[in-house]
Amino acid sequence: MKKMIPPIILGLGLILLYCPIVILMVYSFTDSTTIGAIRGFSFHNYVTLFTTDELKSMIIGTLILALGSSVLATVLGTLGAIGSFYSNRKMRAFINSTNQLPVVNADVVTGFSLCILMIIVMGIDKSTYIPLVVGHTVLSAPFVYLSVLPKLKSMDPNYYEAALDLGATPFQALMKVIVPAISSGIVSGFFLAVTLSLDDYFIATYTKPATFDTISTYVVNATKGAQTEIKTALWALSTVMFVVVVAVTLLANRPSKKEVNGDV
Repeated sequence: MKKMIPPIILGLGLILLYCPIVILMVYSFTDSTTIGAIRGFSFHNYVTLFTTDELKSMIIGTLILALGSSVLATVLGTLGAIGSFYSNRKMRAFINSTNQLPVVNADVVTGFSLCILMIIVMGIDKSTYIPLVVGHTVLSAPFVYLSVLPKLKSMDPNYYEAALDLGATPFQALMKVIVPAISSGIVSGFFLAVTLSLDDYFIATYTKPATFDTISTYVVNATKGAQTEIKTALWALSTVMFVVVVAVTLLANRPSKKEVNGDV
């Protein structure tokens, strides 16, 4: 009986977590306009999703924002982690503590603070997209830092000095020794940054131009009076996003040839 309890608890947790998503996926392939009554199988929602100019521009803009801010966040987070790792103990403790603040701070506080600083105090026009990009970079960079730092700690700290002793310049030692050794952490941090950018609502709300919408802000606004056809098309968008995330996760965690052959 004791052996059965953990699988039962795990199963209930998975059901509670994924059942709403599965229901939404099912309804995305129907003609239903509300959750509760299935009317028939149809690809109408997907046709609307990929043929409506408003939805297409919103999705493309969100992806460009997510990829661009994630690249910046990955560079800054990686450099911060490397700098912290090779700093003295007091400086490392200070950087770690400072990095924790954006992580534990509420997104609404971060978004409102950036709005006051960049738009009101510095006078940067929201139509330039600068506040939005900076906001998403600030949101994601600390998480990249947390993804890269464990890889640095598991690496032999003498690799860098050894590369210098063998004639490499500091930049060559960084790019040819340190970065390859922590590449898995950098990639994980990048994908985490993309996910955070796609998911963000509060920072985008306070910093985005009035004519621009991310997926999150568009979905929230769509529930307040958009056409029924647009609302149901968002079911299809949620399904596509979930399938893409599952596919990327499975590919990222697939066993290597060495693991398959038992050579680890």
